[in-house]
Amino acid sequence: MAKARSREEFDGPEGRKRAWRELMIGDHGLVRLFYDNTHEVVPGKLWRSYQPSPAKLACWKERGVKTVVNLRGDKMSGHYFLEEETCEKLGLRLVVFRVFSRDAPSKEAFHGARALFDEIEYPALIHCKSGADRAGLMAALFLFLHERRPLNEALEQLSFRYGHVRQGKTGVIDHVFETYRAYAKEKGVSLSDVDAFFRWVDEVYDPAAAKAEFMGTWWGNLLTERILRRE
Repeated sequence: MAKARSREEFDGPEGRKRAWRELMIGDHGLVRLFYDNTHEVVPGKLWRSYQPSPAKLACWKERGVKTVVNLRGDKMSGHYFLEEETCEKLGLRLVVFRVFSRDAPSKEAFHGARALFDEIEYPALIHCKSGADRAGLMAALFLFLHERRPLNEALEQLSFRYGHVRQGKTGVIDHVFETYRAYAKEKGVSLSDVDAFFRWVDEVYDPAAAKAEFMGTWWGNLLTERILRRE
């Protein structure tokens, strides 16, 4: 069955059934009923999680969340249709800030994340598909850029504890930060210096080169690409 491509295709009884099938089956929503990869990043201020169902969004509303940041993009799909519709009904602000799990973050993504964290209303929820890689990247950036935590501490958000596999293609995110840490050590730069990080981003960092340099292990790639089917 072809995927729907517009809101109109999800409207009506049959379209809504299709949206729920995409969310619960095609998007692993059934798995999330048994594996809750939700974590508090900063108490009472920011949480990281997986793709929320309408019921989960209602729970977040009850907990006081005001902003939902979708890291997956706004390409029309069952999960996005239901999320957009539910946020509107609940009065939650839905912000789309797309990042990628198997690409080196762009310079624009780093600058955009900083602006995003300064602009949104808290408490907030950030989510991707599984709550592992993109949510980990943004949680780390939130701690470093907005909360001014040392980078080494912030990068603990990229951990197997949250389902992040650095040995697979998703490890390119770790490689980027390892490259910066090596640079900072060589230059004697503090890992708490946000301005120094952005000077590196603007003047030194090459996302294409970083991606080309990184290669996951065979078993890590098998895990992220075939078994976990990371987006």
